[in-house]
Amino acid sequence: MSAALAPLPARAAQYAALARSDATLHAYASDWQHFCRWCEAHGAASLPAADATLALYLSDLAATHRPATLRRRMASIAAAHRAARQPLPAGEATHAVMRGIRRAHGTAQRQARPARTAEVRRMLAACGTGTQGLRDRALLLLGFAAALRRSELVALDVADLDWSEDGLTLTVRRSKTDQEGAGQRIGVPYGQRAATCPVRAVRAWLDAAGIAEGAALRSVDRWGRVGGRLTAQAVALRVKALAEAAGLDPARFSGHSLRAGLATAAAEAGASERSIMAQTRHRSVAMVRRYIREGSLFRENAAGTVGL
Repeated sequence: MSAALAPLPARAAQYAALARSDATLHAYASDWQHFCRWCEAHGAASLPAADATLALYLSDLAATHRPATLRRRMASIAAAHRAARQPLPAGEATHAVMRGIRRAHGTAQRQARPARTAEVRRMLAACGTGTQGLRDRALLLLGFAAALRRSELVALDVADLDWSEDGLTLTVRRSKTDQEGAGQRIGVPYGQRAATCPVRAVRAWLDAAGIAEGAALRSVDRWGRVGGRLTAQAVALRVKALAEAAGLDPARFSGHSLRAGLATAAAEAGASERSIMAQTRHRSVAMVRRYIREGSLFRENAAGTVGL
């Protein structure tokens, strides 16, 4: 290799590492470590792993792990074998076990309960009146109205907010479906009521916290002191805490409840599939239709037309 090409393999490896998100890489590493520990405890080789070993591993986890988690474990183990240039372990035994697990345990995933408009209003009523309460109002209303993922919500900077007479335009610079950072713009209109207006809520929070640049949503301690950028995990915890304070079951709500809630509430209100997908930025029609079906369960329901 010439001297001019010598630095390129390391640079190529760096770019290859960026092909997957940090969250995916972390999940792969965690899954692989779990598999290695299991193999060590059972006297089996982890690399290369045999088809029979992977089948036994999945069987051992089937009673305590969802099929979706097991599929991710298989993907992580396969990725480790590809990286080591070893043959993939999943063969007929593994696939037969997975088919049996799906038949025995089903494939339905546990979904967070969508926070519909009425539930968001109950959570808003549970927010305090201080700095943290203003932050929580902005978090709830912006996450709901813009149908944002937790990672998108906490990544917003003040520079990503564009104010106009029509409302607030957000620039989401990177997302789950935009790993290459092309950027997506979302319009958040003024609310019909000042008390539940997402645009006014964000403005009130930023003014009260004295935030003119940098992270838009930040931590607030018990004394009302504003800290650094809020984390995605903190969003989930705040949604659960506010749900509990509102008299709702916190176990049924998560950070995803805001995004799912907007799609479901919009479907209940008769919004078109196209407009819902424009706001949620779902690429899969099948995925957004799950929310539309949930929102339409009691709208034009056949059982409601028979005179019971």
